[in-house]
Amino acid sequence: MTTKKHGLNTICTHTGEVKDTQFGGAISPIYMTTSYPYMDVDSKRYPRYFNTPNQQAVAQKVAALENAEAGLLFGSGMAVISTTLFAFLKHGDHVVLQNEIYGGTFNLIVEEFDKMGIEYSFTEGIEPIHFEEKIKANTKLLYLETPSNPLLSITDIKAISEVAKRSNILSIIDNTFASPINQTPLDLGIDICIHSATKYLGGHSDISAGAVASSQHNIDIIWNKAKNLGGHLSDFIAYLLERSIKTLGIRVERHNLNAQTIAEWLENNNAVEKVYYPGLQSHPTHHIAKKQMHGFGGMLSFELKSEFNASEFQKNLKLIKPSMSLAGVESTILMPSLTSHGLLTPEQRKEMGVSDNLLRFSVGIEDVKDIIADIENALKI
Repeated sequence: MTTKKHGLNTICTHTGEVKDTQFGGAISPIYMTTSYPYMDVDSKRYPRYFNTPNQQAVAQKVAALENAEAGLLFGSGMAVISTTLFAFLKHGDHVVLQNEIYGGTFNLIVEEFDKMGIEYSFTEGIEPIHFEEKIKANTKLLYLETPSNPLLSITDIKAISEVAKRSNILSIIDNTFASPINQTPLDLGIDICIHSATKYLGGHSDISAGAVASSQHNIDIIWNKAKNLGGHLSDFIAYLLERSIKTLGIRVERHNLNAQTIAEWLENNNAVEKVYYPGLQSHPTHHIAKKQMHGFGGMLSFELKSEFNASEFQKNLKLIKPSMSLAGVESTILMPSLTSHGLLTPEQRKEMGVSDNLLRFSVGIEDVKDIIADIENALKI
């Protein structure tokens, strides 16, 4: 793995930029062409080969932030998740997955893997033993997500990476909720790190993208599958993603501060049954979060008491937007039972701890007093 030569904000701002050699502009130019020369060139460029100037520039920036050798960009988070899994799994192989994962990932596994003859097991919990006990002779991968969506559970990254290494299998982590500002899993022994770049890397609720960072060897394997599946990112969106990552460090710092303040306020609110946020002392794995995270993130979830209706509460909000997705500069909120985990059965949601009164809150960068006032007013109406 490469080592960082600059600070995070310097990497966000400068690493991987495309030099404007014609006019000397301060930002990367956009190369929108889909047709490049093929004769007498070092690289035969084509968007579906993930090697246009804008694609490569942002991939290099993401890799630098994750302390990785290389990276690739995709058109969505699910594109990078599916392509990465299929790059390393074939008929007859087995994968162990954390039981608390994004609903879209869960749906991919249960709907598609059986058709392809790929075996899978979900853990019973998030302790290392829960992963270890599911490993079989044909297991090729361990897959984890921390903090998890939507309950913000914290899995011990280093311990799981050691489980994988002892069994000579690869480990993959979804690092979306933390972002590379708050967590760098490759430094803790994980092999492959993926992101829904739609979220914090993009950060403005206006692009869809995915990213993966790993060793050059692993990226080469993923690329070989990716060029066939065609989930590449357009150069215009790559340009917008580069623009967004330039402010990633300062945005995430504000997200962290606001979320910590609001989580503490919610924990002392009589209308709230439970708060899920790794920065709280009451969080069951707060001690692990302190060990492996540089900040606790801008995501939290909370469960309203039974006398409150989560749908009505959202309708009463004025500043916070009831909205799909997460990690924008604006505060958004949703019910996982109707959105991210809406494809699951009620029984599956119950098993995951996703109740109908659970709200996932993406805390924005607004003045924190205004966010709290909006929640307070919505609870009073």
